[in-house]
Amino acid sequence: MSEGLLGPDREETARAGDRLQVWRARQGGRRWLAWWLLVGPGVLVMLGENDAPSMLSYAASGATYGIGFFLPFVLLTFAMAYVAQEMTVRLGAVTKSGHAELIYRRFGRFWGRFAMADLLFTNFLTLITEFVGIVAGAGYFGVPAPAAVALGWAVVGVALFTRRYARWERITMALAACNFLFVPVALLTRPRWGQVAHALLFWSPLPRPWNGQTIILLMADIGATVTPWMLFFQQGAVTDKGLAVTDVREGRGDTALGALLAALAAMATIVATAPLAARGMNAGQFGAAQFAQALVPVIGRTGGALFALGVMEAGLVAAATISTSSAYAFGEVTGRAHSLNRPWAQARGFYLVLWGVAVLAGLLVLLPGFPLERVVLMVNVLAVLTMPPAIGFLLLLVNDAELMGQWKNGLWANVLGIGVGAFISLAGVVYAGSVVWSLLR
Repeated sequence: MSEGLLGPDREETARAGDRLQVWRARQGGRRWLAWWLLVGPGVLVMLGENDAPSMLSYAASGATYGIGFFLPFVLLTFAMAYVAQEMTVRLGAVTKSGHAELIYRRFGRFWGRFAMADLLFTNFLTLITEFVGIVAGAGYFGVPAPAAVALGWAVVGVALFTRRYARWERITMALAACNFLFVPVALLTRPRWGQVAHALLFWSPLPRPWNGQTIILLMADIGATVTPWMLFFQQGAVTDKGLAVTDVREGRGDTALGALLAALAAMATIVATAPLAARGMNAGQFGAAQFAQALVPVIGRTGGALFALGVMEAGLVAAATISTSSAYAFGEVTGRAHSLNRPWAQARGFYLVLWGVAVLAGLLVLLPGFPLERVVLMVNVLAVLTMPPAIGFLLLLVNDAELMGQWKNGLWANVLGIGVGAFISLAGVVYAGSVVWSLLR
């Protein structure tokens, strides 16, 4: 018997049990409980995208330009992320299929396998940067690199033992809550709230000087918020969780909440490192430990420790969610079982991909002389350049009347979706142009 057909009852029984809890909560008039039971994929995808490289990108923005333009700009990028991710909620709830599976079914074997291969490659490079962040954050506390990598493997490996999507989701959400460690770090700097409000309302002061570094930070902040893996993860999670069309409203709320929480943590990081801009530090290439050490004279050892711990946590959560998105895509395209509601024996291929990519990424980080900086740069480029095609597939799927019926995109959803795609495409062109220009100079 093939893996995909082995023991389907366990997967469906788990979802049916979860659905029964939601139904009872609604019948009993406890809508808050129903919402709590349905929340998860949106919060996880947004906080998962607040990964180690993203938090360092926000930190570099604050340390370079202080409180100003980048605060509302980051808020805008999370609004764009919501536009894209809301579509995956509807796609998953209506079709009960993952993103890679729908591409395979609607556009053929070639595009399905291409989407899977592209995602696995970019996710793997991103995982390397997550382990770099984990090692750097742990290094601030004197934790050896092998021990930090092993911690990352353990967090990703939790999925192998929970045997329930709901259980894995709650464990990962609890860890993701540590993303708010950046909030007390920001408060410790005693920011001028009038300056923060002015920046949010008037997008000022603008970055000065406006140069190649400004463009790189802008592109990095976009790539830190809107990326292809998010589409595959959230749609796969919505399907695995068993959300139905009756849950779309809660799914939208879950996604909006995740975007707001992630934006809060991102903006807190900018505020936290803004004092470094006044000190004239060249923090563009700082790592987690360097930022934490630079902040110690400003906010003390406790603040520095919280910053390093936050970066480490960001890498751990992202490693778990990105690995899961890779495993979902692999299972959806190959036709193998792909659910966290299945035990190891029933989904070996799914779990091998999920944990295997993390193990390999962690091992590469430990290799002496491995070109980590080049990989980080490549990830930022790929995150921006691969998103427009992903948005294109997303819009085609969500406008497919045969798939979506009454849940297909309306006029304004298309206007916003095309707008997001156009903005990111333009950002990719500008970013690529700045890289080529710097090489030719």
